Parts: sequence; structure tokens; C-alpha cells
Amino acid sequence: MVKVRQDAWSHEDDLLLAETVLRHIREGSTQLNAFEEVGDHLNRTSAACGFRWNAEVRNKYENAIDLAKRQRKERKRALNKTVQAVPKVPVADTEHVPDHEEPERKLAVQTNIESAAPFNLDTVIKYLKSLKKDLYTSNQSKSSLQALENENTSLQAKVEELQKKLTDTEQQLHAMKEDYQTFIQIMDRARKMTVFEDANLISAPSFRMDKNGNLEQLAQGSN
Repeated sequence: MVKVRQDAWSHEDDLLLAETVLRHIREGSTQLNAFEEVGDHLNRTSAACGFRWNAEVRNKYENAIDLAKRQRKERKRALNKTVQAVPKVPVADTEHVPDHEEPERKLAVQTNIESAAPFNLDTVIKYLKSLKKDLYTSNQSKSSLQALENENTSLQAKVEELQKKLTDTEQQLHAMKEDYQTFIQIMDRARKMTVFEDANLISAPSFRMDKNGNLEQLAQGSN
């Protein structure tokens, strides 16, 4: 069936795409396989899924991608250790073996297999426990990431609130400065007017002629 879905991507579609890509990264698969899997599920082409991932979704999961890559490396390292730890059981070469020695050779091979079996089981158990621990660590990382995102949102809201208060305070300070300048101007005009009025109260000096024909200044307030 030809995939012709053209509707917009929903939040659930983006979440499915992210979870699928991260799972393929952890498992050592390719993103192309993840796009094809999501495309089959959502009835979209793998190209459309790849474009959506690179254009819109990828930048929201940078930390999760790094964590998935580390888990992939740890998983690969654990698998290599498991393979190296498994002892190789020599295959009995029955060619050119005398008949009287064949039962002893078969018994030795069987003994090697039986002695190696418990060791392999312990290794597998340790590996499964390691995977469980990695899964727990991944869940813890997701919880920590969510907590950090919530804290970041709260801090951004507080910063915006403080910024608004700072702007209001600056406006109030500017208004107070203008009022202060106006008050200083009023006081200066009042001082000048008082000095002018005091100067006008001082009357001009009066003079009169004495008996000898000399001018003498009359005291203020005399007739």
C-alpha cells in the first residue's frame, strides 16, 4: 500500500518517533531502520519521518541522544566481555583415534562442557543485571532531566517577574527626578522674588540744605 498521509504531526507522533530512534541507537541499529519502523506505524514514508526528526524533533533530545549512545557503547563493551569470557571448548578430533581411546576422549569433552556451563550462566546473569542497572540509570536520568527542565521554567518566570519590577522601579525613579528638578526650579524662583521685594522696600535717601548751604542726608523715617 502506498503511504500518502499528509496531515500534520501530533505531539504523540513526535514522541513515538523520538522513542523509536533512541531505542534503535541504544540497540546499535541505524536511524534509517527507526524511520522505516515509525513510517510503517504512522503510514508515512521513511523520508518524511527522517525530515521530521532532523527538522523538528532532534534538537529537543540532544541529551537523550548522548545518553543512548553511551548506553550503546556500554552494551557493546559488555557483549565483548561476555564473548571473551566464554571458554572455547575444543572439539574432539575422532579421526585417527584408536578405538580404545575414543571413550576417554568423549568423556573429557563432556567434562569440559559440563564445567563450562555454570560459568556461562553466571556471565549471562551478570550481563542481565548490568542491563537492568543501565535501564534504571536511564530512567533516573530522564527524571533528573525533567526536574531540571521544570526548575529552569520556574527560574525563567522569576527572572521575568524581577525584570518587570526593575523596569517599574526605574520609571518611578525617573519620575521622582523630574519632580525634584521642578521643585528646585520653583524654590529658585521664589528666592529671586523675595530678594527683589526686599530691594524694593529700601527707599531712596533724602537730602536737605542746612544753614550754611550744605546738603545733609535725612534719616529714614524723619519728616
